[in-house]
Amino acid sequence: MTAVLKGVSVVDLGTMITAPLAGMMLADLGADVLKVEHPQGGDPFRSFRGGLYSPHFVAYNRGKRSIKLDLRSEDGRKILLKLLARTDVLVENYRTGVMERLGLTREVLQATNPRLIHCSITGFGTSGPYSARPAYDMVGQALSGIASLFLDPERPETSGPTIPDNATGMYACYGILGALYERERTGRGRRIEVNMMEASIAFMPDPFANHVRLNIANDRLTRVASSHSFAFRCADGKLLAVHLSSQPKFWEAFCDVLERLELIDDERFKTRELRIRNYRELCHVLGDIVVTRPRGEWMTRLEAADVPFAPVQTIPEVIDDPQVQHLHTFYEEQHPVEGRNIGVHRPVLIDGQRDAVAPAPTLGEHTEAVLTGLGYDDEEITRLRSASVI
Repeated sequence: MTAVLKGVSVVDLGTMITAPLAGMMLADLGADVLKVEHPQGGDPFRSFRGGLYSPHFVAYNRGKRSIKLDLRSEDGRKILLKLLARTDVLVENYRTGVMERLGLTREVLQATNPRLIHCSITGFGTSGPYSARPAYDMVGQALSGIASLFLDPERPETSGPTIPDNATGMYACYGILGALYERERTGRGRRIEVNMMEASIAFMPDPFANHVRLNIANDRLTRVASSHSFAFRCADGKLLAVHLSSQPKFWEAFCDVLERLELIDDERFKTRELRIRNYRELCHVLGDIVVTRPRGEWMTRLEAADVPFAPVQTIPEVIDDPQVQHLHTFYEEQHPVEGRNIGVHRPVLIDGQRDAVAPAPTLGEHTEAVLTGLGYDDEEITRLRSASVI
């Protein structure tokens, strides 16, 4: 049993990614996480692919329970405060001012439960010129500088997975865990504030250090040139990644694998700094060699020479990868209503183990059980349902 947060209760008011991810990470460690959702549709992520159990929702909400609750109603607020009176952690990602408009001010929360750890996630912080703006992942990428390290300014095209959303959720979880640890000594609750803009900046400190210390003009090739990272197309059309880092032995071994030892003494590439400066030219030279043979052959040679490499895999190929299969990175579950799902285990092993996880909940799946636990009887629950509070 590796549920290190067993006994910790969490109320998750979040939608989309940032707060739900933080809540899911706590659930993965054994916390009892209750997701509070609006009766009409719940978390907007539920309906991203039709229905109310989309892949997007499932990906960020495993291991939780769900209760339907309209927080704009007086009854809904009363139920939430009853929940919070016995809760350890509240996590939400409302825009600045929403909690106050719901009557859930800092003072109200503290009076309800002085031990409560309240984590508030916003786009840009609770004050300042941007604080009232809406924020989603691409906004965070653009404002933090992340996008400038991916986009070709001549042909700007966004691509790839969410980064600011996920980083923000992880930093939120980090803050919550620190507050829980402190509370064991002091009994004191805390208000944790995390915003997407700062989390995104903090997620990549090196380009800022490059700028401040060396006045390097960072662009989409700065990091890959410095780290000697490459992606090549092979003779069979498959893609291959190589990351040589800073050790000379990897560059020299790679040249040996390519059967081009003369590149080691080539005046354009003789030192690491020259290879960084002439990175584009080096990519072309190496690419013209790699494209002459199939990927499997290169992989065999690279592994024998102890050069850091990997095939560029599609999502299905990742699931079938032998190392991934060996580690049991993915798990299969069967929801009694929604059917089969393949999920990703938490990437943290405790004493070599990870616990099984419950599937993401259907909308309001645990409403009656939660209300009964709060002391509501059948008649009151019926009234709340008739009033669309639940």
